[in-house]
Amino acid sequence: MLLRELSEAAGASGAEAEVRDIVRAAAKPWCDRVYTDILGSVICEKGLSLAGPRVLVTAHMDEVAFMVVAVEQDGLLRFRPVGGVDHRVVVAKQVLVGPRKIIGVIGAKAIHLQGKDERTRPLEWEELFIDIGARDGVEARLHVQPGDIAVFATAFEAFGERLVKGKALDNRAGCALLLDVMQEAFALPVVFAFTVQEEIGRRGAGPVAHRVRPDLAIVVEATVCADVGGTPAHEQGTVLGKGPAISVMDRSTVYHSGFRDYLIRVASDEGIPWQRRRIAGGGNDAGTIHLSGAGVPTAAVSVPARYIHAPSQLVSLDDYEHARRLLVAALRGIERGGFTGA
Repeated sequence: MLLRELSEAAGASGAEAEVRDIVRAAAKPWCDRVYTDILGSVICEKGLSLAGPRVLVTAHMDEVAFMVVAVEQDGLLRFRPVGGVDHRVVVAKQVLVGPRKIIGVIGAKAIHLQGKDERTRPLEWEELFIDIGARDGVEARLHVQPGDIAVFATAFEAFGERLVKGKALDNRAGCALLLDVMQEAFALPVVFAFTVQEEIGRRGAGPVAHRVRPDLAIVVEATVCADVGGTPAHEQGTVLGKGPAISVMDRSTVYHSGFRDYLIRVASDEGIPWQRRRIAGGGNDAGTIHLSGAGVPTAAVSVPARYIHAPSQLVSLDDYEHARRLLVAALRGIERGGFTGA
């Protein structure tokens, strides 16, 4: 399963090579041209000689992760987050460290040794370390160096009824969707782009948009799903299994109202379940893309993901399939002039 392969690949911001190799190999049979830009984003062109608006469809390849900043004399590794990792959920989690993927465990002082203050608050990054089982710093440095990246060591698995869990489903679910959708034939120019460094500030999307110069853009993401006990309905963002989420706004973008309404109309006409993303926090590559050039009408279609930015994330395969159907139907409608950006 391609989603499994993408989820289990290591691809921190700025170190997306393993994911990039999977994407390039999977995209090559379906696109006219597949290439990598100077920052490492993968750009896949399809039908650029055809008439019609040029549509850019993007998903980011990178995941939240960690960087080793020091190797202590006792062999423990000090580290810092790369992207928005919640430090409250990482203690005792397994990670894969460095290019050799050395197994490590995120550790902290045992609770028996913690003072009262330490036991009643989340531990800070400075109080955490990665243990790779080294006897001392000399042995540790044979395997790991400062600057090495660590990712969660979470296996991809089926979970419950039509659910899957794994690491980095934000946004390997979006990457898998693009690779599925590009297998369709479209009578308009479409560029599928797999961007880098979204989790640390949407850095890859700008150069891609500048190069492609799209008339329209759709960002495909995994988004916050907090439909769990104790969360008021208006703060849940999305609900698992209720279909892909269409965004109104987030921290970086107010989405083009005409494009948003077009996607809603397509979903309704095709009988595809959908939901509004009901929070305004967070952000994605749209924040950069919609401001590129003279401005680009941009929409976001997102797969709800529980426990986003955590070691184990959860998505519904039904939401995934409905997102795929919506993206294909939306592009088909643009072929027929159903939306031009006006």
